Amino acid sequence: MKVVLDSNVIVAAFAARGLSGALFELCLDRHTIITSEFILAEVHRAFAQKLKMPQTAISKIEGYLREICILSLFDKITKNICRDKDDNNIIALAVSAAADFIITGDKDLLVLKKYQSVRIVSPREFWEVERRGGEGP
Repeated sequence: MKVVLDSNVIVAAFAARGLSGALFELCLDRHTIITSEFILAEVHRAFAQKLKMPQTAISKIEGYLREICILSLFDKITKNICRDKDDNNIIALAVSAAADFIITGDKDLLVLKKYQSVRIVSPREFWEVERRGGEGP
């Protein structure tokens, strides 16, 4: 299965122990993680500005993500799908890469539930999907 992890899930996975960290490991083990330069830039910004993480640590995490994830290009979506226009980039990436899921904590994305064939779920919802063997909620 192909999954797009939104930047908020990636940041949470590296910043603290918890569901996002476990979910990241699960996706790393069982699925293909799709990312983009857009997501990596958001992750970088969050680590630097919000968490005040040292640049050397950010570079190591970014290098690791580039190594383990599929870095994908995407065609921008011209119409606004989300309330936050930046979230259109996450949807465009998932559609372009034929991802099965977007995993996010972003309420602007979660409210959509699905776009085309891509399901949009929270980390907890994806954990439940996995627990049920890939069956939907």
